[in-house]
Amino acid sequence: MTNRSKIKVLVVDDTRFMRKAVSRFLSSDADIEVVAAARNGLESLDMIRNLEPDVITLDIDMPVMDGLTAIKHIMIRKPVPIVVLSSMVADGIVTFEALRLGVMDFVPKPSGAISTDIDKTKHQVISRVKIACSMTLKNVRRVRLPKKWDMGRRLDELYHFYPLDYVVVIGTTLSGPNTVIRLLSKLSPTLPAAIVVLQEISPKIIESFTNQFNRYVPWRVDMARDRTVLEQGGCYICSNENSLTFEMNETGDICLRVGDATDYPLDLFFSSAARIFHQNTVGILLSGVGNDGADGFSDIKRASGTTMAKAEECCVFPNLTENAIRKGVVDIILNDDKLSGAIEAVIRNAQ
Repeated sequence: MTNRSKIKVLVVDDTRFMRKAVSRFLSSDADIEVVAAARNGLESLDMIRNLEPDVITLDIDMPVMDGLTAIKHIMIRKPVPIVVLSSMVADGIVTFEALRLGVMDFVPKPSGAISTDIDKTKHQVISRVKIACSMTLKNVRRVRLPKKWDMGRRLDELYHFYPLDYVVVIGTTLSGPNTVIRLLSKLSPTLPAAIVVLQEISPKIIESFTNQFNRYVPWRVDMARDRTVLEQGGCYICSNENSLTFEMNETGDICLRVGDATDYPLDLFFSSAARIFHQNTVGILLSGVGNDGADGFSDIKRASGTTMAKAEECCVFPNLTENAIRKGVVDIILNDDKLSGAIEAVIRNAQ
């Protein structure tokens, strides 16, 4: 970081081993300085006030004050970019709540000192810490969810065998899951559509995240699985560490294909949707880092579908939408509070 100060990081973890390990691998990068290490969330609050770190790495399962409680306090008192580093990948309440509250990312903690994925975790956390410095913190907002859905009522009253005519394909990278939660909580499941989301989320937490997500929105939320047949009222979520495409199966149903990693997963995702659904494709780009998605949006437009993007000034990371808007492939630009209404209007007005 030429002519700039180092990124100041506060490490928060209740185990001495992990405090030392995380501090050591972060400090191995010349651009990062670990300014302190806290043993729990309560201890971290005083350190944040006194040291003013640029980024925090935060464990969840801690005594005195756990990570989720700490996130709530931090975001109210003095918002700081937070990278969660936790082993609680199978706890849906934890994964969903952390992302709902607006953390930058949830990185699974390596399983031990001789973990096979410790190098991957090291590089991932260093990368997240560096990217976190460019977050637009004023746009980080927790999603308010007023109630849990009664599953029996949802099935009996909301789904009346509506046809599957449309697909809504949502693409996002870092800090996108928060907006996806907000959008799905406001969108009517009576649309003749399925929703498919390709977002930056660890494959290790996606199942627990979607299971909990499913309890709070009227859509049936599930992890995207290979060869899953799309159903109206369903929302399928996949990590962008995989490729995700659409195809017609042997019985003529439209299904998902989950494949290996690819360099531009959003372009492939959007283009594939346009090939199958043609003008009945609605593409959405949300917050994110990088330049993926614009070429796929071009294919949606060529198929006479509709493209939408979250307004740059509302994004935590504006790169994805900024790139697509600059290339002239976005039909509708709105803040995230108005996206659900725009999606409904496009689909209902076309019927």
